[in-house]
Amino acid sequence: MTGSLWWDLLIGVSAALLLAWVALAVTLLIVRPRGNLLREALRLLPDVLRLVRRLAADTALPKGVRIRLGLLLAYLAMPIDLIPDFIPVLGYADDAIIVTAVLRAVVRRAGIDAVRRHWPGTDDGFAALTRLTRLEPR
Repeated sequence: MTGSLWWDLLIGVSAALLLAWVALAVTLLIVRPRGNLLREALRLLPDVLRLVRRLAADTALPKGVRIRLGLLLAYLAMPIDLIPDFIPVLGYADDAIIVTAVLRAVVRRAGIDAVRRHWPGTDDGFAALTRLTRLEPR
């Protein structure tokens, strides 16, 4: 394209990253929580953060699970997101989708009982969490 290997490489990598980001944004727009689900997910956020912190600190859980939870906490603490939070609906939906994916992986490896044991909120809140994330006992 430009005749310089480095410029061609930089342009190619930048275009690939931009294309991947656009694909992610479109995917999040399609699978974003509808109606009251996003509001309910935001209401559960403080309890979910405490849950993730408690699960990450539990030495009885497999090391891989705790590493995933630690990485999730680091991602949530970072000021830079895949989709910036100032973008309506999508800004928080990406965080909710990532938390859901990690919690599903935790349930697959450690079981729903571990999540229930560490849940800091009410029984209604846990029921809402399992409904939102489609967590099911193994």
